[in-house]
Amino acid sequence: MKETLKEAKIRSRMMPGALTITGFLGTDQRPLAEIIAADEQELKKLNRSVEEIAERMKYFSNATFDAYNNTVVIDDTYEVHTESTKGTMTCPYGHGGLYRKYVTTLTNRKNNITVRWNAIDIHLIEAHHFFEGKDSPFRLEPEILVKALFS
Repeated sequence: MKETLKEAKIRSRMMPGALTITGFLGTDQRPLAEIIAADEQELKKLNRSVEEIAERMKYFSNATFDAYNNTVVIDDTYEVHTESTKGTMTCPYGHGGLYRKYVTTLTNRKNNITVRWNAIDIHLIEAHHFFEGKDSPFRLEPEILVKALFS
């Protein structure tokens, strides 16, 4: 599957140094459409939608904002911590808007799965169905993310 010119421009904004130091693709050489299609297939198997996942991620991040760099425990299962930093990020797809810089780390105490994300990750999943490329530092494997958020 060949990338369109628009996808090539988006890919260039996802490269290391364009919007972030590490970029969004890791070592993944597949076209964006192929990366997204593979993750969407995985979500179908898991019977979850990007909307459900994004809402759950927002819920956990928002629950920690008032705790300011402290850990909270939700439902005796989810240990959640958010570290906020100054600044904002923009969407590599060219959407308007700025996304806060923070990292939320969630550990599911029942299955010992830990995942981490930031505001741009939530946007990329919800709006673009993009979980980042393989080996990207913020890649969120759909199966692991679902197990962490919903088990």
